[in-house]
Amino acid sequence: MRELTATVKLSHKSFIQPLFVEEGLTAPRKLEGLNGVQVDTVNSILNTIEQDINSGVNKFLFFPVPSNKAAKDFDFSFATTVIARIKKQFGDAVWIAADVCLCSYTTHGHCGILNADQTRLLNNETVQVLSQYAVQLADAGADCIAPSDMMDGRIAAIRQQLNAHGFEAVALMSYAAKFSSHFYGPFRDACHSEPRAQGLQNRKTYQISPFNLNDALSSALRDEREGADILMVKPAGLYTDVIARLKQATLKPLAAYHVSGEYAAIEALAERGLLRREAAHLEVWAALGRAGADVIVSYAARFALGWIREGVY
Repeated sequence: MRELTATVKLSHKSFIQPLFVEEGLTAPRKLEGLNGVQVDTVNSILNTIEQDINSGVNKFLFFPVPSNKAAKDFDFSFATTVIARIKKQFGDAVWIAADVCLCSYTTHGHCGILNADQTRLLNNETVQVLSQYAVQLADAGADCIAPSDMMDGRIAAIRQQLNAHGFEAVALMSYAAKFSSHFYGPFRDACHSEPRAQGLQNRKTYQISPFNLNDALSSALRDEREGADILMVKPAGLYTDVIARLKQATLKPLAAYHVSGEYAAIEALAERGLLRREAAHLEVWAALGRAGADVIVSYAARFALGWIREGVY
């Protein structure tokens, strides 16, 4: 009766698995707190994806970690080469959403180009670069562009450039309500993207305050108007109220990103025997679905099919 009458019915087909690939890495790199997740090499990523396909997940969010850092004039060839290689190997058997941001490319770790004294992020200059990057990723074979930078107007600019270059079919999954959160730590370790500018010490000037619901809703609805196909809320578990409010305001699919710190918290409790790992992740996923999420981005996505099928909750 419990299964029959459940108002939330999870499916592994609704999950996206994040992937990290680092340039110059000779062996996969383990990540503190992210059990079951690694930063792959250009060679090991193909095996990781094959294993994930066999486990029931074929939708991925791709994060490149390039070797060379710069303040401007970025080289995106590493990311495009890896995506092209993945699509050549797996074709339409996989769906690749490519993260679009500059935090792993910049010497200062911020998500865009800074002014000369590093006290302010230059929105328009950054949007121009992101648009060029998006076109290169689409040309390499990305099925979806996922801008996570939180610049104003970047969805409209990227959509315009994609369409102008013949990539109308490439989707846009916008980080529409991305909060300035303290739960991104393990991710920043994975991508070497901790802010370290001389002037601008954090991302509060362009990511959303956890204390401002209206700003989150306004940002997401703006991205919808500018052409986003999927609207994402990040983090997810602490922001189910935002998901629920957006569900009432839009007909667009909603994605919930259960971020690295949220994932690591569950893993740490499980390691101490204070909860059951699989059941805890399922409970979080149920909460996201109950709030209105249509898509779940989770570092445990590769386990979703098995855990849901087994009914481990």
